Amino acid sequence: MNEMIYSGVELMFTGMLVVYLFLALLVVAIKSMAAIVARYFPQLSPDFITTQKETDPQIIAAISAAIQQYRNKSPK
Repeated sequence: MNEMIYSGVELMFTGMLVVYLFLALLVVAIKSMAAIVARYFPQLSPDFITTQKETDPQIIAAISAAIQQYRNKSPK
């Protein structure tokens, strides 16, 4: 009976060790990928980023009509 408990505890610690090693490897991989991306693809300055222009009133009306139609059809 003691041998089965010892085997179960050993299996538990082995599994926990594998999970922690995998998570540590995943953290290292993500941090290194972030460093590589930051090095070769720096963020663009705000001058290059275009802002969205005003939304077309017809699009707003179509979205509003669709929402109104959905609310009228849906059960309450």
